[in-house]
Amino acid sequence: MKSSVEILEPTKVKVTIEVPFEEFKPAIERSAKEIGKQVNIPGFRKGHVPTRVLEAQFGRGAIVEDAVNNSLDGYYSEAVRENDLVPMSQPEVDVTAVPVDRGDESDLVFAVTVDVRPEIVIPDPAGITLTVDSVAVTDEDTEERLTSLRERFGTLKDVERAAADGDFVTIDMTAEVDGEEIDSVSGVSYQIGSGTMLDGIDEALVGLSAGETTEFTSKIAGGEHEGEDGDVTVTVEAVQEQELPEADDDFAQLASEFDTIDELKDDLREQVAKDKQTNQVYAARDQL
Repeated sequence: MKSSVEILEPTKVKVTIEVPFEEFKPAIERSAKEIGKQVNIPGFRKGHVPTRVLEAQFGRGAIVEDAVNNSLDGYYSEAVRENDLVPMSQPEVDVTAVPVDRGDESDLVFAVTVDVRPEIVIPDPAGITLTVDSVAVTDEDTEERLTSLRERFGTLKDVERAAADGDFVTIDMTAEVDGEEIDSVSGVSYQIGSGTMLDGIDEALVGLSAGETTEFTSKIAGGEHEGEDGDVTVTVEAVQEQELPEADDDFAQLASEFDTIDELKDDLREQVAKDKQTNQVYAARDQL
């Protein structure tokens, strides 16, 4: 048996298989024997009917067809092994040549089209260059981490002034679409600039004092009106600013296991370094 592979697509091939008659002949003889066991022909015992009699009774084509059906899987599996293919779907078989007639000793030829796992060529890592951010930790990195920690221990104080970026405000808000109210909230605390509410609300709130109201237009983020423009009315009930604790030894003892602010800063610097190293690995992985 010989086989050849034609690549139709990166994940699909056509395998043409040619089986010489001498190799296919035993399959014909086995089919004739099996058929002989299943039929009753006067003058012959089951299983002992000569092939010529079976051919005369049922036609040589029926015997050869049975032989083809019983042997294709074996020939196909052998071709898959020979060509190092990994089939990923049921094959489509097209039999193009069959030695049907008595005396015909031509090849059995059939083609199989099947999805296969493609050959994946991995490039040499030595030839790949990746550029990622430095893991160097600056004083600004450490101060930013310290400020975040101080904010966790911060307190809010009412102020008699217009709201600014970073302030906390208590607000009432309603949203309408085509004059119909679709949502409302009351007494909600929001930090200006956090970006956790409607688009446009940060700009609308900056400059408002307690008791003042403004309107703006924003895309509705959910519900049956999602994506539609909504008319939003927001009223500021109170303005508060966050007071952060002093970054001193007392704060270090309150917020950590350390006794001094310098020890806390050193620990925060190490944390930032570890985070940067982790982010560097993820960035390199994503680029790769």
